[in-house]
Amino acid sequence: MKDYYNILGVKKGAGKDEIKKAYRKLALKYHPDKTKGDKVLEEKFKEISEAYAVLSNDEKRKQYDMFGAEGFRQRFSQEDIFRGVDLGDIFGDLFQGSGVSSENILNQLFGGGFGKKTYRSKQGRGYAGSPFGGGTGGENSFRQGQDLAMDLEISLRDAYFGGERHISYRTDKLEDVKVKIPKGIDTGQKLRLGGKGLHGGDLYLTVKVLRDPIFARDGDDLTVDREIKLTEAVLGASIEVPTMEAPKRIKIPPMTQSHTRIRIKGHGMPHFSGGGNGDLYVRVIVRLPGKLTGSQEKLFHDLQKDGL
Repeated sequence: MKDYYNILGVKKGAGKDEIKKAYRKLALKYHPDKTKGDKVLEEKFKEISEAYAVLSNDEKRKQYDMFGAEGFRQRFSQEDIFRGVDLGDIFGDLFQGSGVSSENILNQLFGGGFGKKTYRSKQGRGYAGSPFGGGTGGENSFRQGQDLAMDLEISLRDAYFGGERHISYRTDKLEDVKVKIPKGIDTGQKLRLGGKGLHGGDLYLTVKVLRDPIFARDGDDLTVDREIKLTEAVLGASIEVPTMEAPKRIKIPPMTQSHTRIRIKGHGMPHFSGGGNGDLYVRVIVRLPGKLTGSQEKLFHDLQKDGL
């Protein structure tokens, strides 16, 4: 599939000015007025023009970066790609002459009638002209669906227990929708809300699980830090530790070293694909006393004499 960045010779993080400059340079080389009917070079010009049309538009570029070339072409027709792009603004000072406009350039590239509207139902079927038969149809007769993309921030507890979230966003109006959050979802995964985009398109939510003040996540495993006293580390103890659901008691073996990890099986995150949970690891931190009493200091001196 096409790599628009590679076609224009720019890096993925290139700014609009750099993209426009790269396109102007290539357009000057491959414009049909220069290539005089060479079909291979004409196709090259179509290709760079398509790349510019996508990368110069913030929303189209975002969709391209999110879904990749193949996913992008499933959502955008050729006319969608060029809708709203002003090639005439670029060519007006490159090729002096009358009638330099986006419409003329696109008709020259793709044949007459490029400006016809294509409408799409919520089921995704395409219709040239009016969907009701006859004529070309007006802009408001049947509007084309457009996918939207948003970020959705959730807590680690939301990701653990799942549930529902109400979100608000704006299309032509303020929308309020209910989002179902699956158990075990992680940062970077996407949720699709069919028909909740613009004019019947879809809404894609990219999940970001926020940092939790107690638990650290590593895939489906969780880690929690638990401080213990020096005597508990040496002699052993039974301590209470938090889990995502209810506190649980575990045994600390005698002579436990600081930063030892103790596993509690099955108390991590739910597996997103279903079927059980990861594990919870308790990282034991041995806490030294901040200050010793006289008798405590004497005991430590005695221990030191005994080789400890």
